[in-house]
Amino acid sequence: MSKPAPLFDAIIRIDRLPATGRDLTVSLDEPTRGALAEELKVSAIDSFEATLTVTPLRGGIRALGRLVADVVQPSVVTFEPVGQHIDEPVDRVFLPEAQAHKPTPGSEIFVDLEDEDFPDHIDGPEVDLSALLIETLALAIDPYPRAPGESLDSLGIDLGGGPASPFAALEKLKKSTDIDR
Repeated sequence: MSKPAPLFDAIIRIDRLPATGRDLTVSLDEPTRGALAEELKVSAIDSFEATLTVTPLRGGIRALGRLVADVVQPSVVTFEPVGQHIDEPVDRVFLPEAQAHKPTPGSEIFVDLEDEDFPDHIDGPEVDLSALLIETLALAIDPYPRAPGESLDSLGIDLGGGPASPFAALEKLKKSTDIDR
């Protein structure tokens, strides 16, 4: 099974990367933003600009820069379109997998949860940074978007003042049977 083609080109070849690094600018056109919006399940992506500086690091690369995007998605309260401006830093390290220190099956591995993020492993001479940029955007999108000042109270829905437990209906039944006795 082959890997699906990336939505946009952001491939860096490690063997052709100068020692001083290289700047990479990604600006998506309308059809690509539409395809990305469909993949991320948002209404629209009005803009998508990424500027990265890619430098060699210990046989791999370090991508450092910024992602700026404008996303439109429906409000969780009224389903009206809500815009969100995203301005996220990007800092990721990609290193080749260490061949000498592969753990044997069943061996213990020490993981320090307070440590910085682990580097991403690469296999081969190139790294596709499009997945990194899509992941950065997806993690920055508000999962519960609302327009300013929007709440359930603004809809005028009466949520009831009584107890909201599942036993509230049973308590009503108990009271009605107690009167009959």
